Order: sequence, then structure tokens, then C-alpha cells
Amino acid sequence: MIHILLVEDSPTDAQIIQSIFEHADKAEWQVTHVERLSKAIEICSFKSVFDVVLLDLRLPDSAGLETVTSFRSHIANIPIVVLTKTNDEELGLKAMVEGAQDYLIKDEITISRLVRAVRYAIERGLILKQLHESETNIREAFLKEKESNNMKSQFIAMISHEFRTPMSTIRASVDLLQAYPDEIASEQNAKYLKRIENAIEQMLKLLDEILFLSRNECGRVKLCPRPIDLDIFCQEIVDVMQLSMGEEHNLIFTSSGDYSQAGMDEELLSCILTNLLSNAIKYSPKNSNIYLNLSSHNHTVIFEIQDEGIGIPEKDQIHLFENFYRASNVRGIQGTGLGLAIVKRCVELHLGSITIDSQVGAGTTVTVTLPLTPHTHEQ
Repeated sequence: MIHILLVEDSPTDAQIIQSIFEHADKAEWQVTHVERLSKAIEICSFKSVFDVVLLDLRLPDSAGLETVTSFRSHIANIPIVVLTKTNDEELGLKAMVEGAQDYLIKDEITISRLVRAVRYAIERGLILKQLHESETNIREAFLKEKESNNMKSQFIAMISHEFRTPMSTIRASVDLLQAYPDEIASEQNAKYLKRIENAIEQMLKLLDEILFLSRNECGRVKLCPRPIDLDIFCQEIVDVMQLSMGEEHNLIFTSSGDYSQAGMDEELLSCILTNLLSNAIKYSPKNSNIYLNLSSHNHTVIFEIQDEGIGIPEKDQIHLFENFYRASNVRGIQGTGLGLAIVKRCVELHLGSITIDSQVGAGTTVTVTLPLTPHTHEQ
């Protein structure tokens, strides 16, 4: 059955049109009649059941092309057949330009013309809808492609920049060692070798990040949980990081509860904690405290990493998990903008959540909540 909304203020014209539909095939048509444009817009907004609207251009609350444009501005999807008087044929044509699918001259309406106009309007409406959807899909595909190209350009620029600095350090150190092999004291020699080692570690870290993102895009990063004692695991990570940075910062680990029976992916968890602690170290002043607190709540484990660093501006916080994004106040501190994006993915693979609470100049607290065991979310 085809549902028709007839918008006509003339009782005589409305009765004629309704009787034509009854003679055509009463079982095939269902006509709802209203007399005002405002009522038509109201009923169409409330009930999206109409297949077509027969719209008189001259109504008590609207006249001329404004009737079409006003209706179309409120109701975009329903096909319109405009009803005009004999001397308004040009107006009917203009109405089609404004969004109507067809027009009928009232004095010339017959069963065949009315039925044909309604069917054609519905068909044209469907075609226009399909064209609009195709246009939308093409536009979205274009925007995605443009975004992808921008990401690729940004990626290449970042890789070029991030590799150039350590490569320059390695080249300069090697040149000095080769140019003055007998003149460089052992202490200075060790210093240059340490620079080379740090530069290589920096590049390897970047390569690891790129590899992770690549594997993640291909769906090759999987959660592989195993039994783990979280107290021992976290303490080992803190000890290793404390050893590598010496006395520049104080890493403090605290734990409340028994986590010897946890089940998590050690590689992904290590990635989460190492990245977050590295960020806390990187953006905190020397001799400051950095805390890793371990607690639990309702079958979940809560990892809280707290620092006394520079903090993150509020405007930047909603973008922190995007690839390559870095806060506006990093002031040239080295970084790729990939760490938090990787952390977010590792957390999601655990079916967990991550939040950041930060104020500029007052430090940052990152809270990661993960299921205590891999079965927590499946029970």
C-alpha cells in the first residue's frame, strides 16, 4: 500500500483527489489529508510513513515556492508532487528546481495522470536518495583517502626527523673516534660510545613502534594472556628503568593486595607500563618522584602512573591517543607521538580502559584499568 499525504486547503479539490484514488484502486492507496503546511511538517516529522506528498502551493500559512522550500527544509526524504492551478504551470516547474519531483495542474488531473505522477515521484525520490547515498559514500571515501595521504605524509616527515637526529649523533661520534683514535681519553671514548648506544636504542624503539602499528593495522596483534604475578612484574620494570636513568628521578612502586594469580599478556602489559613510565620520566623535572601504584576493584586491576611534570593542556587531552599527536607544551622534548596510541591499543586488547587527569604545571596521572583475568569480561 502506498501512503499519501495530501496537503490541500480546498475541501472541494481535496475531495476530488481522494475520490480519484478510490476509483483507481482503493486497496492500493491510503490518503491522509491536512489543510496547512505546518500540520504537514508536524505529521511528517512525527510519522515517517508517507511515500509521497501532494502539496498545494497556495495554503493558509504559506504560498508559492516558499511552500516547497519550507517543507523540504524540514522534511528532506519524502518525494513531493506539487499541485498548481492552470496559470501556475511555470511555478510548478520552478518548484521542481526547488526539490519537488513532479507537478500536476489541478484542472487537468485524471486517474492515469495522478497515478503516474505519484509512482514517478516515488521512483525519482528513490533514485535521488541512491544518488545522494552514492555521493555521500564517494565523499567519505575521498576524505578517508585524503586523511590517509595526510597520515602518510606526516608519517614520512616524522620518520625522517626522528631518524635524522640519532643518525647525526652516531655519525658525529664515529667521525670523532676515527679522526682522533689516539688522542681521545678512555673516559671521553666511553662517552662517545654511550651516545652511539643511546642513538641506536632510540632508533630501535622507533622501529618497534612502527612495527607494532603495522601489525595492529593488519590485525596481527593478538592478546595472549598467561598467569602473571603483577607485583613481581611491576617491580622488575621499575627496577630496570631506575637502573637505566640513574639518580635523575625517583621511581616509587606501591601495591595493595595479592596479584599473584592475575592473567595478562606480558608483552602488551610491558608496552603499556614502559611507555607510560617513560613519558612520566621524559616530561618531569630532575629529582622528582614518579609513582606506579597498583590496586584492585571489582575483579579489575588498576595501574596508576603519577608524575610531577609539566602537565598537559586541556585542549590537547582529547587528542593524546591519536597517532603522531603531541601536546602543545612539549617545548622540543623529543618524541614521536606514537606511544600513547600504542598504549591505548594494548589496553583495548585487554578489554580495559585508560584515562588521563592532568593540569599544566601540576603533573599528570594516567589510570589504566584491566580485567584481573582474561575471563572477567566473558563471565
